[in-house]
Amino acid sequence: MALASGVGRRQHVSASPSRSRGVPSPRLSPVHANAPAVAERRTEPLLKQELVDYLKSGCRPRSAWRIGTEHEKLGFNLADNSRLNYDQIAQLLRKLEARFGWEPIMEDGRIIGVQMEGQSVTLEPGGQFELSGAPVETIHKTCAEVNSHLYQVKAICEELHTGFLGVGFDPKWAINDIPMMPKGRYKLMKSYMPTVGSMGLDMMFRTCTVQVNLDFESEQDMVEKFRIGLALQPIANALFANSPFKEGKPTGYVSQRGHVWTDVDASRTGNLPFVFEKDMCFESYVDYAMGVPMYFVYRNGQYINALGMSWKDFMAGKLPALPGEYPSMADWANHLTTIFPEVRLKKFLEMRGADGGPWRMLCALPALWVGLIYEPEAQRQALALINDWTPAERDYLRTEVTRFGLRTPFRSGTVQDVAKQVVAIAHGGLERRGYDETSFLKRLEVIAETGLTQADHLLELYETKWQRSVDPLYKEFMY
Repeated sequence: MALASGVGRRQHVSASPSRSRGVPSPRLSPVHANAPAVAERRTEPLLKQELVDYLKSGCRPRSAWRIGTEHEKLGFNLADNSRLNYDQIAQLLRKLEARFGWEPIMEDGRIIGVQMEGQSVTLEPGGQFELSGAPVETIHKTCAEVNSHLYQVKAICEELHTGFLGVGFDPKWAINDIPMMPKGRYKLMKSYMPTVGSMGLDMMFRTCTVQVNLDFESEQDMVEKFRIGLALQPIANALFANSPFKEGKPTGYVSQRGHVWTDVDASRTGNLPFVFEKDMCFESYVDYAMGVPMYFVYRNGQYINALGMSWKDFMAGKLPALPGEYPSMADWANHLTTIFPEVRLKKFLEMRGADGGPWRMLCALPALWVGLIYEPEAQRQALALINDWTPAERDYLRTEVTRFGLRTPFRSGTVQDVAKQVVAIAHGGLERRGYDETSFLKRLEVIAETGLTQADHLLELYETKWQRSVDPLYKEFMY
């Protein structure tokens, strides 16, 4: 997260004590793929109000709002389209370091990412390669950042005979075909996921997303943005649908990634109905997060297994994994990264519901959400649009758009009708912002108008030109 605004960046410290640059600021809470916050030993209990104040401290004046974009992509070998292993990815990271001046992020003596000027490149469990962008003021700057990153990666990949693909779900390989990255957190998660849902390992090893992290100015502003984000996340999923294949065949879903998230772990995912209750506030999210089972505690460069244990027990000094020890604010920051709802609250809001895709769509995602909630009139219109949607309708949209996308029936029309309204509201918001950013919505405007998503185009190619094979996807849609 940004040193100034905290949006878009992750914590950029080594997980190796020899490279650590000290205890990070609480504003620098990491997201799930990066080095954890380092805890200082605390001798007294952590108060609930401290947890509330941590989130509340994210309130920022509109002049300090920033845009932080993150995207994941699948690395593959040009020879056979197989996924990259850790040694290949480490070579790529080292070349980014040597050639372009990135600094390494280390864990247990291994390079697990690089960082530079507020940006970081990190690894998801199956080696999905993720750029976490610096916090910037405009869509132009975040898109320039994406383009620079893709240029650097492409230049190195050409030498290594590898490539990267922008999709929402691995189109070809089974979980057992995918190497696991050597990160302690992922080892814990791999053992735990099958005990709490049927598709947790799919999420870890085969999905890719693009997301944007955005600021708020007050508790009420946070609540409004949170509600808009949760209600409209399925609309974003439909517009960005780009994962119709699994293990070489169509799945019947236009967003297999979105479908996977419907059964990962109900205790830490989903639509969060309490966000729409009248008394929603920072404390409401703290109450929710305190009830989410833990994954780990990070101490002395190691992940201590706390799978399924209670955060409330930890606050009382009764955590079985660390009896008698109290959590610090760094532990709270780490715990927040283990929660995966469709919109996630930290000291900013993460919009998490879109499939990864081609570069044009990577810039369209922040344009959509900035247009909707970074301009007052657009935010008012978006809130009015979703104001009377029922919990049942929101749950219906979350599950059904993964299969039918824009064709999903909704009320007296389809999700396509809603998507047209949403994109129009975003267009108006970007216009009124005054940064000449509306061009980044052009692809979404075409998708909303025609009803044809990236997934629809891929399925047509599969049935015709590709002769029912997904292999051509790698060559034709490689970055």
